[in-house]
Amino acid sequence: MPDAADPALSPALTGLTCRCPRCGKGRLFQGFLSLRPRCEACGLDYGFIDSGDGPAVFVILLAGFVVVGAALVVEFKYAPPFWLHAVLWGPLILVTTLLPLRLMKGLMIALQYHHKAAEGRMERSE
Repeated sequence: MPDAADPALSPALTGLTCRCPRCGKGRLFQGFLSLRPRCEACGLDYGFIDSGDGPAVFVILLAGFVVVGAALVVEFKYAPPFWLHAVLWGPLILVTTLLPLRLMKGLMIALQYHHKAAEGRMERSE
């Protein structure tokens, strides 16, 4: 988690560039969405990261708004056959879901690190 020695890096910048949230130099991912075990530059252990389904939910909502809105406009304005809808919207669905997913996951991880987010804990006071 962040400490006083960490440089003041923008979580938006480090997240959207998919870089280490602490140093901004090491790569965050080793595959398309697979995280590295630790930062190759500063050694930050990425074990604390748990972005869950958050990035996917945001991307699905955004993609759904764009694709359904565009499909409705095209349907009411031009009334094309259904096969043309499949040809038009299939690639758009792939573009609007896969391209921003990695960026959104990087952003969520950087924000989680920046705000010191952690799993909820229940402390009992006796």
